[in-house]
Amino acid sequence: MGLQFSLATEKEIHTIKTLAHKIWREHYPSIISEEQIEYMLKSNYSAVAIAEQMKTGEQFFIVSEDFIPIAYASVGHKAGGYFLHKFYVAVAEHRKGIGTKFFDFILSQLPEGMPIRLQVNRQNYKAINFYFKIGFVIESIGDFDIGSGHFMNDFVMVRD
Repeated sequence: MGLQFSLATEKEIHTIKTLAHKIWREHYPSIISEEQIEYMLKSNYSAVAIAEQMKTGEQFFIVSEDFIPIAYASVGHKAGGYFLHKFYVAVAEHRKGIGTKFFDFILSQLPEGMPIRLQVNRQNYKAINFYFKIGFVIESIGDFDIGSGHFMNDFVMVRD
C-alpha cells in the first residue's frame, strides 16, 4: 500500500512516544550522552508531555508504511512563522526519500508564504545535510539550557 501521511490525534500519543523512544535510542548515542537522551525522552516524550504539546497548539504528524508507523513530526506557530519542533524518521528508513515526502506533506498542511524554522544539533550531520537539501539555511548558532545540566548545542535553521 505504500506510505500513509496523517495528522495525529490524542489517540496516537502512545504511537508517537514509542517511535520517539526507538528513534532517539538508535540515532543519538553518537551525538549526545545516554543521560541526555533519557532526560529529553522523559521531559518531552512522556504521554503527558505529548498531550500537553498538542493542547498548546503543536500539530503532530505520523508517517506509516503499510500501516506501520515509521516517522513523526510536530509543527507550531512561532514568531511570525512556523517552528518544526520535531522531525524524525526511523533509522532503518533513512535515505529512502521518506523525509522529503514527509516534509512536503507537512508543508502542504500549512499556509504558504510563512518562514519555517527549526533547531538541529550541530553534530547531527545527517539531519543538517537533509535540511540543506530541502532548502533550509543556517540562521544562527545557540547553546540552549534545557535543565539538569544539559544543553542543546544547535543550529537554528530557516526556510522562507
